[in-house]
Order: sequence, then C-alpha cells, then structure tokens
Amino acid sequence: MKILAVSDEESPYLWEHYVPGRLKEYDLIISAGDLKPDYLSFLVTMARCPVLFVHGNHDEVYDSHPPEGCDCIDDSLVIYNGVRILGLGGCMRYHPGNYQYSEQEMVRKIRKIRHVIKKAGGVDILVTHSPARGLGDRDDPAHIGFTCFRDLLSDVKPPLMLHGHVHPQYDFSFVREHFFEDTRIINVSDRFVIEVPEADHDPKEHNKIIWKTKHKFKDFDPWEKNSRVI
Repeated sequence: MKILAVSDEESPYLWEHYVPGRLKEYDLIISAGDLKPDYLSFLVTMARCPVLFVHGNHDEVYDSHPPEGCDCIDDSLVIYNGVRILGLGGCMRYHPGNYQYSEQEMVRKIRKIRHVIKKAGGVDILVTHSPARGLGDRDDPAHIGFTCFRDLLSDVKPPLMLHGHVHPQYDFSFVREHFFEDTRIINVSDRFVIEVPEADHDPKEHNKIIWKTKHKFKDFDPWEKNSRVI
C-alpha cells in the first residue's frame, strides 16, 4: 500500500503546481496536522483514495471549517486495507488551545484507547502531530515531544510512526527519520511517500474504525462522510 503522508506545509508540488493524475498512485493519504482545510479537501478531491487526518495545534479552524471529504482519526484506530492506524493529534500545551495537552492529559487519552488497541491486536502505524520526547522534537516549550509516546512505542511496538510539528527550516540539525526500538519514526513535514505491506487479514475486516466512545467495531466507508459515529 502506497501512502502519501503530509503535514505542516502545503506542498506547491501538490497544490499550486498540481498536474492532473499526480495523486493517482496513492492508496491512502495521511495528514499529521497543521494544514489548511482547503488543501486537504483538494487532495481528497483529486486523489483516488481517502484522506485521514489528526489535528495539529493550529487546526482550530477545522472546528468551523473542516476538510470536506476527509476523516479525522483523533483518538481512534482505523483499519484500512488491513493496516491498523492509530491517531493521536495535538501537541504539548504551551498556551491555550483546543489541540494542546499537558503530558498527563495525553497519558489519559492513551489510557482511554488502550482497550481499542487490544481489540485490534496492536497497531501498524501510529499517526501523531507531535513527536515523541527526544525523538525529533526540540527543547523550546512549543515543540517538546510527549514522553508518553515513547512509552506507547515501547508497549505497542508499531513498525511505523508518522508525525509533523517540527519544521525542517527550524535549524540545520533537522533529522527526518529516527528509530526507537522496533519503530521507524518519520517527520512527514511537507510530504513523504512510504510503502507498507497490506495485512493478510479477513477482507471483511480491512476497512473499519474502532471508536473508543462506542467500544465496538464499526464499518468504515472512507467515501461516506456521515458514516462516522462519535
């Protein structure tokens, strides 16, 4: 499965200088946050696949102007083409904001969704906006990563983590990829393409959302906006 991951900066290659057919090769698009809603709506319109997203700390505009045709996976686990994708949006709180959290608040969010992870039998891709502490974050208050993400990686051991929040132009020491135990961690700021194997599961289980608020599986139609239950 070929995935286009995006975050933080709208890519001119995919928007202003878009060429018809440029998105046809992707099976899934994932946003790690802080992108204009119109940009994500454009991507899902031009692509032949769904767009899943988590909120970045600057995405309060989504509350009144959400990306049309896209699906939010904050605090949810999606199974798409057999691949289990867990979403945890937001960043460390550095001033008031709907998508900023203290360390303890993020710990509680993870605790509430642990039964979902257990029900799914694990996680293949962890999608966050913020990096984990010490794994691609910075020391300033706005860009410190969550320590609880490191604990989650150690416990769940997803093969892949995708995040944004830290921009390449911040300093010359920017490193896009890190490795932590069994997990490859990628900062997908702007855009990044990665291929992952589709899981060999029952086809009936390939496209589902497990919502923590409902404590059960729900059929996931990525093209039907009203199919979500929150």
